[in-house]
Amino acid sequence: MANIKSAKKRIKVIENKTLVNKKRKSQIKTYIKKFENALDNNNIDEAKELFKVIEKKLDRAAIKNTMHKNKASRKVSQLASKLNSAK
Repeated sequence: MANIKSAKKRIKVIENKTLVNKKRKSQIKTYIKKFENALDNNNIDEAKELFKVIEKKLDRAAIKNTMHKNKASRKVSQLASKLNSAK
C-alpha cells in the first residue's frame, strides 16, 4: 500500500481509468455481437448502422489508449470484410 499522498491519489485515478476502459471494451464487444447477429439474420441495413457505431467506438478507444491503434484498425478491417462478403 502506498504511503505517499500523490501515490494514493494515483491509485484512485488508475482505478477510475480502469473502470472507464472496461466500460469501453465491454460496449465494443456488445456492439460486435449485435453486428454479427444482424449478419447471421441477413439484416444488412442494421449491420451497416452498427458498423458505423463500432468504427467510431473503436477509433475512440484507440485515441484514448484503451486499445492499441493497430488492433482497432484490424478489428474495423475484419468487420468491414464480413459486411462486404455478406452483401
